Amino acid sequence: MAITMADITHLRKMTGAGMMDCKNALTEANGDYDKAIEIIRKKGQAVAAKREDREASEGCCLAATNGDFAVIVALKCETDFVAKNEDFIALTRSFLNAALENKPKNVEELKALKINGNTIENLITDRIGITGEKMEIGAYEYLTSPVTVAYIHPGNKLATIVGFNQAGVDIQVTKDIAMQVAAMNPVAVTKDTVPAEVIEKELKIAREKAAEAGKPENLLDKIAEGALNKYFQDFTLLAQAFVKDSKLTIDQYLKQQNKDLTVNDFKRVTLNVD
Repeated sequence: MAITMADITHLRKMTGAGMMDCKNALTEANGDYDKAIEIIRKKGQAVAAKREDREASEGCCLAATNGDFAVIVALKCETDFVAKNEDFIALTRSFLNAALENKPKNVEELKALKINGNTIENLITDRIGITGEKMEIGAYEYLTSPVTVAYIHPGNKLATIVGFNQAGVDIQVTKDIAMQVAAMNPVAVTKDTVPAEVIEKELKIAREKAAEAGKPENLLDKIAEGALNKYFQDFTLLAQAFVKDSKLTIDQYLKQQNKDLTVNDFKRVTLNVD
């Protein structure tokens, strides 16, 4: 049967594939849309198999909130050229919106979500067939809190989400904290929430440095504890110096707004090397 431009355009809207890919698939499928979609998907699977050993080091990282729920989704690809493509960014945003609506608990649940009848996993495979590049979910993070905020750094390579313990927080304050997390890369909200393995690692490094510097054996533990306290000041969010006013810690800045205001949780995802 004759393949019309309307047929090609319709299939392109359904799959996001290129005009020629749609034309060739419809021709091979004799105009059957379902068969054409399967042909396009198989092409993506074939390309994906060939690109499996490639590194997907570029991509798009987006964040958003929906009331008390906030998410970050990163879709990775091989080249910056593809990462900056509007269709690729739109695809990432569609995954983000699906996550906001359905609140998956992990990457596998995210990939199983359906958008217009297709799972996210299949949509990624289809896009691989279109671009010829390896693609994969690079990260999925979420949190819930009475108030949430999201920040996307220009360039779509870094995003943060932050949850606060109470409503009524000034919007600028929430943005300041989200940008603080982006800029200063804290490891935890407070020293009490720093993972035990991180504390042990920092103590070990400090002891070794002190020993190499010739410090007395009986002082190594005390020196290591001092170094650990400095680490807490630099890398726990509430103890960090506020980037907009280094005379204040983040905790002090929040207490200026409301004596009971604090951060419950945060997530930070970057496709750059910190």
